[in-house]
Amino acid sequence: MKIIVIGAGPAGLYLAYLLRRDRPDADIRVFEQNAPDATFGFGVVFSDRALAFLKDDDPATCDAIEPHLESWQDITVVHRGRSMTIDGIGFSAIGRLHLLKLLQERLSSVGIAPVYRHSIDSLSDFADADLIVGAEGAAGSLVRRTYEPHFGTTTVPLNNRFAWFGTTKRFETLTQTFVETERGYFNAHHYRYAPDMSTFIVEADEETFRRYGFEHISETDSKNICETVFAEFLDGHPLVTNRSIWRRFPKIGNERWSYRNCVLVGDALRTAHFSIGSGTRLALEDVIALAKALAAHGDDVQAALQTYEAARRPVVEKLVSAANASAAWYEAFPTHMRLDTVDFVMSYLRRSGRLDINRLRQISPRFVATYETERPRGAITR
Repeated sequence: MKIIVIGAGPAGLYLAYLLRRDRPDADIRVFEQNAPDATFGFGVVFSDRALAFLKDDDPATCDAIEPHLESWQDITVVHRGRSMTIDGIGFSAIGRLHLLKLLQERLSSVGIAPVYRHSIDSLSDFADADLIVGAEGAAGSLVRRTYEPHFGTTTVPLNNRFAWFGTTKRFETLTQTFVETERGYFNAHHYRYAPDMSTFIVEADEETFRRYGFEHISETDSKNICETVFAEFLDGHPLVTNRSIWRRFPKIGNERWSYRNCVLVGDALRTAHFSIGSGTRLALEDVIALAKALAAHGDDVQAALQTYEAARRPVVEKLVSAANASAAWYEAFPTHMRLDTVDFVMSYLRRSGRLDINRLRQISPRFVATYETERPRGAITR
């Protein structure tokens, strides 16, 4: 069997590793348009389960990655200068480039070397392939674009703008910092992904973006403005750029996940807003499901693709629904900021619809106690 994987991000690398592990004699090739050490963004965040989804099926890869994770058990919300800790909601993170290097090593261990700096203009280059996997990410997936009408692709950009920075400031938890200035409203999603580095995503509503003139200034000038806006929380540490351009988050979905011998995984298939921290996990779980389906059906690619979609679609739709609800909350975060801090934090925690007060009492008892002390008459009881 000849399998072509387009895209050498986490999903593409890990899929090729799994396929070679299960099919030692298969012809598996991975193509990537960028260099092996090129990555945009900084850290990758996982939920408190971290890599639990890898432990049973692939403990060796899990053991290779876990020692490099930065982990914490709480999150922090800063609103109008007041900081509140929410206990019991932990996350883990790793540098994206570090994760790529670890997965490149895993792939090398089974004898596959991706072809980097290789642009593909047409899928006709792979006319003899039994399977073509689009793992190229959200922007410009060739596989998705080639058969867009057949996949039933929809792309809806959100209104808010965001820019992805890093910083040498170490943050002890995943933190959401909401700031109001004379010209508008900002939010920063920030967390450490290495002992001495943190991701720092800055988000602004459209009106604020326009008032600051971000569309007309350089990346460096944008960085300088954001350093000023968040100076109180950066403690003198600089922001670091890496193609830190302002963009809108694209909500991408596909009615069908495969067409003929082509299939989509990860962000090429669908996007989940970065505010729920599940994008990389979803992509890795996609390729695990695809690899299992291919192993179960032998050379029957069509049956495998149907099994893959049937197994993953219910899980993905549930998480994407939560991500969309979270994204909608962020789209209106300047309005939410008018709330008192404790009500604002409760609104933040319940934004995706996955947590009610009873669940919060179980996982975040200290925060709920604070909430009910400060809001005894207005406390949520359901």
